[in-house]
Amino acid sequence: MSTLDTRGNDDPICAAIDAAEEVRDPLEGLVERTAADAGAPFAPNVLERLAALKRDDRAAFEALRAQLKKTGCRVMALDDAIAEESGEGGGRGPTQADVLIDLAQSAELFHAPDGTGFADLDINGHRETWPIRAKGFRRWLARRFFETTGGAPSSEALQSALNVIEAKAHFDAPERTVHIRIGGLDGRLYLDLGDETWRAVEIDAAGWRVIDNPPVRFRRAAGMQPLPAPVAGGSVEALRSFLNVRSDADFVLVVAWALAVLRNRGPYPVLVLSGEQGSAKSTFSAILRALLDPNTAPLRALPREDRDLFIAASNGHVLAFDNVSGLPAWISDTLCRLATGGGFAVRQLYSDQDEVLFDAARPVILNGIEDIVTRPDLADRALFLTLEPIPEERRRPEQELWAAFEAEHPRILGALLDAAAKGLAMLPYTRLDKLPRMADFALWATACETALWPAGTFWSAYCGNREEAMESVIEADPIAAAVRTLMAARTEWTGTASELLGALAEMAGERLAKSKTWPDSPRALAGRLRRAATFLRKVGIEIGFEREGRARTRIIRITTAPSSAPETGGTRPSASSALSADQPKLIPSNGFASQGLRTVGGDADGSRFGNGPIVRDNPLKFNGETDTDGADAKSFPHSGQVEESAPGWRMRL
Repeated sequence: MSTLDTRGNDDPICAAIDAAEEVRDPLEGLVERTAADAGAPFAPNVLERLAALKRDDRAAFEALRAQLKKTGCRVMALDDAIAEESGEGGGRGPTQADVLIDLAQSAELFHAPDGTGFADLDINGHRETWPIRAKGFRRWLARRFFETTGGAPSSEALQSALNVIEAKAHFDAPERTVHIRIGGLDGRLYLDLGDETWRAVEIDAAGWRVIDNPPVRFRRAAGMQPLPAPVAGGSVEALRSFLNVRSDADFVLVVAWALAVLRNRGPYPVLVLSGEQGSAKSTFSAILRALLDPNTAPLRALPREDRDLFIAASNGHVLAFDNVSGLPAWISDTLCRLATGGGFAVRQLYSDQDEVLFDAARPVILNGIEDIVTRPDLADRALFLTLEPIPEERRRPEQELWAAFEAEHPRILGALLDAAAKGLAMLPYTRLDKLPRMADFALWATACETALWPAGTFWSAYCGNREEAMESVIEADPIAAAVRTLMAARTEWTGTASELLGALAEMAGERLAKSKTWPDSPRALAGRLRRAATFLRKVGIEIGFEREGRARTRIIRITTAPSSAPETGGTRPSASSALSADQPKLIPSNGFASQGLRTVGGDADGSRFGNGPIVRDNPLKFNGETDTDGADAKSFPHSGQVEESAPGWRMRL
């Protein structure tokens, strides 16, 4: 067979064969052609092929689209052209914002009482709760977008989607309360462990347990660190070796403060630590913070304004302020609101009418060398501990101390949870003869204490601490001290504020009367008297404001009466007598304090000046122990009358 020669042949079939070209896929080499010619993807045959690829293999289409975008192709215009080629209504396909909003449908949206939008996310089999505007939710949404499209959403698209998602959470989703570290629901308490799986401890009257999906929602703020899983069978006594407490009563108050931290509502007492350099004030504060609310920045300096303080309270459950030299009047008032619960409002940025509201009650720790709390309203909300200096031969390396604490931390936490469970069971049946300023705190600590110590131990220590605080505040206030000096030799004084200001200045002396702390007007004096009236009343000095005569002249009447009975219902708390003696019992198991005898001299309470000895007790005698220390006798707050020391005598060491 000869080869067909088509040259010079007029056969049309042969001519068509000669003119035929190899048919190629329009998408082959499209990326390279687009880099050289931005209009290459918009050729009709390319658009037809792209539309078919988008319909048949969306993953391959998105991958090719991402490559075209890197070459500088206008992919949004290309999407419009492909949609028009495929005959889709509206021209353009779903935007990035639409895709993001659709992806957010897998999250469970809700809003907090203040209107902030939140989302519950299912991540690796556990639930996480994030504010919609937080980085955690933005990262989750961007990752879902990349998994779906293979690309990254633009900032504009992400912002537009977040606006819509937040609106849906506010208007179309339920309202739920979001907590930091501690939450409560239906008579149960929940402690957020802060671990990667978002577990929590559930506490009720029957006990406590670790659960995976708590019914309350927790928010993770920056700096929060995880708590160890608690272990049953521990004892709070293990906490002693890490705290430089000087007496049994002080340790009781520390544990009571820690139990208050486990509540989901205030009031919370302010724990005030004072002592000279080298008394482990900062270590004391850091360990208490790490015990229940660890943070990467456990100790902070005092903020400069209310806004900063309430922002810190919104992002942590326990606030610890280190090396405080003094408390200005405004921050003392703010700490009062923070202890018992209060709000703070500031104008929202870039807005004329909207406000940002902060409402919180938080446990607070303050430490400093001096007596930093001098105002009566804050002192009435505080627990005062004075730390003894640690001898150099008894100091412990910080690394060794923290390693030992981390080893005991789970068991100490378990013991505190046992006491909290006991408190939930006993709180409905707990009553006190007299309710102090921090009544809810006193009731809660009293309800919990029977899991740790005999009934009445806390009340005895608390009353003694309040009496010491009362004396310290009166001595620190020049007006209160001058009033007490004025009334030392009389039973009544009546006159105007101007006359009283002159009389008090005469009692205080010219140097003090000309100082900045002295009131400069009768009106200022009246305000200072009202502030000091509470503590002066406890030492038997009543201050009243009246109007007399037709001119309705304002008269101040000061009278003296027998000082009010101790808050134990007529019985001085035996544990507080050890405090008032100012010779506290050293604790041998304390890793900070030096070893010493527990025996106290017969005249330690000043009994040689009175009619008889003051009965002492061992406040930390555990339940179940029947033997009694030969030097101590059990005495509870309501057990009976105890002879007082001689009236008018008081010793301060």
